[in-house]
Amino acid sequence: MTSWVGRTAAEIAAAVREKRATPREVVAEHLARIERLDGRVGAFRVVRGEAALAEADEVGSRGDLAELPLAGVPVAVKDNLAVRGESNRVGSAATPDTPADHDHITVARLRAAGAVVVGLTNVPELCVFGTTEGVHGTARNPWDTSRTAGGSSGGSAAAVAAGMVPIALGNDGMGSLRIPAANCGLVTIKPGTGVVPAGIGDGDWFGMSENGPLATTVEDARLMLSVLADTEVVWPEDPGTHRIAVSLRSPLAGVAVSGPYTAAAREAAALLMKAGHQVRRADPPYPMSLAVTSLTHWTAGTAVDAQALDPRQLTRRTRVHATVGRRFVNRVRVGESREQLRRRMEPFFAEHDVLLTPALARRSPKSEAWHERGWLRNVMANTNYSPLTPPWNLTGWPAMAIPCGTLPSGAPTAVQLVGRPGSEAQLLALAERIEELRPWRRTAPLD
Repeated sequence: MTSWVGRTAAEIAAAVREKRATPREVVAEHLARIERLDGRVGAFRVVRGEAALAEADEVGSRGDLAELPLAGVPVAVKDNLAVRGESNRVGSAATPDTPADHDHITVARLRAAGAVVVGLTNVPELCVFGTTEGVHGTARNPWDTSRTAGGSSGGSAAAVAAGMVPIALGNDGMGSLRIPAANCGLVTIKPGTGVVPAGIGDGDWFGMSENGPLATTVEDARLMLSVLADTEVVWPEDPGTHRIAVSLRSPLAGVAVSGPYTAAAREAAALLMKAGHQVRRADPPYPMSLAVTSLTHWTAGTAVDAQALDPRQLTRRTRVHATVGRRFVNRVRVGESREQLRRRMEPFFAEHDVLLTPALARRSPKSEAWHERGWLRNVMANTNYSPLTPPWNLTGWPAMAIPCGTLPSGAPTAVQLVGRPGSEAQLLALAERIEELRPWRRTAPLD
């Protein structure tokens, strides 16, 4: 009997379209893996079980089955996006346990494409931090379960890396797709502003948050992004030669990038040079004020999301984060500092087509009860391991993470690719070239 666990979304969809597999058998096999492994990983807050099997049967009976790009593909959804019939807890005790009466538009697009929602994944409270733990569960890195999967799309990344689903939906406001993808050895892309509908929280963190895919291959990421964007992302007919800047330094003064992550960026640079691209060392003109800009936007976004919730039911780290952010909300709404950052970066991206950096500065923190610890300790832990992702939420430009290299433990390391507005297909094509030249192991060895 053919096993569909461990197959890509593209492979599963092709098999279902060609009647070599049914959506029910594919979904049932993945549900069995979730039941067997999720006690160790903690990816899911809710597993839909019977509801997912019923949904799979509906997909199997559709008259347009042969045309569905994600026919019968099991998908996990981050628990800050509405799934019809399920509550949306956003990692908090302060949110209502009320079933949603409609799907978020991205969920609706996935279902229209034939995907089956098997569950909602764990997030840190209000999706604030780069570690995923809280009252609803703790998401661990399947490659090293002593470490956090990252955040805030930590549960979604853990589900894919553990082979419990081939793809998952997450979102990214300060790195919340790229951080867990980098920890868990996955491909993701944070699209630029307006490519995929947002509708995340109360105002999308002032337009910085974007929905995007988590996948084990570049092709699956491209396929899922096409569905989310409701337009096919196609490879450039002539990819040409790109001018690629490689930067190994942290955007934040005083935060160093560790050896395994600089080695990953050097390795990716060598691969792209081998592929014929013009690659040279060059650092973007990060302003000294970047740390303050990042902190004000990060905290202000939480202040807006928390304003309708009972603060007594929020954890201390979230409560303090929101309190700090309240004083910045009006200033952040103006958007002046973000526009200044874009103007500062534009000459650099006129000279270079793509920026290549390490995805993280160091491996993820230990998987511990971070939600029970103080605010400053959480902020420092997050800042010290993920300083490289926030600038590109502030600019609103596309950025992706792809696996490259390994830590001494054998867990993956990763690099980040950043491009100008509208360069999603270009970034994906470069990532695919790295994948061709240096394939990675797609799922963690949990069995």
